Amino acid sequence: MQARGPLMIEHRLIERMIVKIQEMLAQVEQTNKIDPLFVDIAVDFIRTYADRTHHGKEEDILFRELKNKKLSDVDRKIMDELIEEHIFGRSTTKALVEANALYRNGDSSALSDVTSCLRTLVEFYPRHIEKEDKIFFPASRAYFSDAEDQAMLTEFMDFDQNMIHEKYTSVVDDLEK
Repeated sequence: MQARGPLMIEHRLIERMIVKIQEMLAQVEQTNKIDPLFVDIAVDFIRTYADRTHHGKEEDILFRELKNKKLSDVDRKIMDELIEEHIFGRSTTKALVEANALYRNGDSSALSDVTSCLRTLVEFYPRHIEKEDKIFFPASRAYFSDAEDQAMLTEFMDFDQNMIHEKYTSVVDDLEK
């Protein structure tokens, strides 16, 4: 397997979650309410899986290694765009958390902010994934030897093994505050 393989597999799970969010948004249109617990689950998925686990491998490993390569101007521009898109996803998720807290605490007007953030994420992720899968990942593969690619794949696996410890250390740390 090439190093981009796990990243593309992760994209498929992110796409499945986006479908569930779309289904929830369709229900909101009918009921004019949303389950704050569903939003919490979506946020946890986005923050832990899509951002920290998936984007973490991209930023902390793939992009780090690409910064040591002589990228074409086009590839460097796309990588910079992807980094900015990751930041955008984080800020949208932060706004979603804030809006969901207001909604959960009885501010029914916050529902529009909750749904707006969810719609933004539903529109964002498919475009972002397509850019990575169809443009950036194939182009970036050319910058690595087979040995370098396999070394990244190994580092991805090591990264994933640490994720559960990082996640639940954070949970306990937050509870102790």
